[in-house]
Amino acid sequence: MSGSSQDRLERRTGGRAAAGVGIAGAAAVLLVVCLGIVPRLTEPYRLLMAALAVVLLVLAYAWLRVDPHLARTQEGWTLIRTLRLPDKTRVRVLRQGGVYQSATYLDERRFDPVFAYQRAFDVLFEAEDALHAVRGGGVARVLAIGGGGYAWPKHALLHHPDLRMDVVEIDGAVTEIARRWFFVDELQRMAGDRLQLVTADGRAFIEDAPRAAYDAVVNDTFAGSEPVRALASVEALRAVRACLVPGGLYLANVVSRDEGEDLTFLRDTVATCAAMFARVWVVPATDEDLGGEDNYIVIASDGDYSFADAVPFDEAFLGTEIHDGSD
Repeated sequence: MSGSSQDRLERRTGGRAAAGVGIAGAAAVLLVVCLGIVPRLTEPYRLLMAALAVVLLVLAYAWLRVDPHLARTQEGWTLIRTLRLPDKTRVRVLRQGGVYQSATYLDERRFDPVFAYQRAFDVLFEAEDALHAVRGGGVARVLAIGGGGYAWPKHALLHHPDLRMDVVEIDGAVTEIARRWFFVDELQRMAGDRLQLVTADGRAFIEDAPRAAYDAVVNDTFAGSEPVRALASVEALRAVRACLVPGGLYLANVVSRDEGEDLTFLRDTVATCAAMFARVWVVPATDEDLGGEDNYIVIASDGDYSFADAVPFDEAFLGTEIHDGSD
């Protein structure tokens, strides 16, 4: 970590700690005052003052431990909070629609993905050797649909210095949250013009994108816990295929339901990809500690690649193709 980055990180965490200590101090002062005057108060006022002191102490504890923030987005109120992983590591999470949408470490690993599925998007770089053979270049230009906390874009741009990425997020408020609490402001300074942040509807963006503009398109879009079907349909994938270079790759994060028992959307996604691309792969990307549901990365391409962690499936696994307007 550079000195300036360390300074910024310490200012941020130091500011939060100071605020928490301030609340705790105010609660302690109020509690001392309450203890001093309670004997002279009548019963209702005595209970009220004691309850107020307890509430302030609880708020101080919550602030110091979870650092909660509320932000308004198009989908409603979003909670940003800090939690501790089983190994005591502190991470900040973005919770919306009852699920964690993204997360970031708060230490020197703040550019590393927390969730397994975010790390699993790196599987696209396994195709680089084959891409070099086909067209003399690797993965150089990527479109990421769905910003959230920008976990994978941070990681990919840091570890691939020649990579350029356009990230499309429909809600500008979410991007502001990512800038303020998920280090995307630092990412912008670091990546410069290699990163373009676009506030737009993902479906509209890919339909207007130039032909053969991207080596890969990464789809990580959800409305709360629900996938965005308008970006998963045959018609959407037709537009994706048009904006990919020959042999380009499409990757989508797909989540199970009913604690991994219901794979309907995964099967439908695979069937839809198979209708538009020559080959489809499924790579499991589940968090044992952090995920209540199972994540899968679905990869589709007209190129002939191999992915080490892909699991086999047969035609019986295919579900129903998704079309615009289908439920």
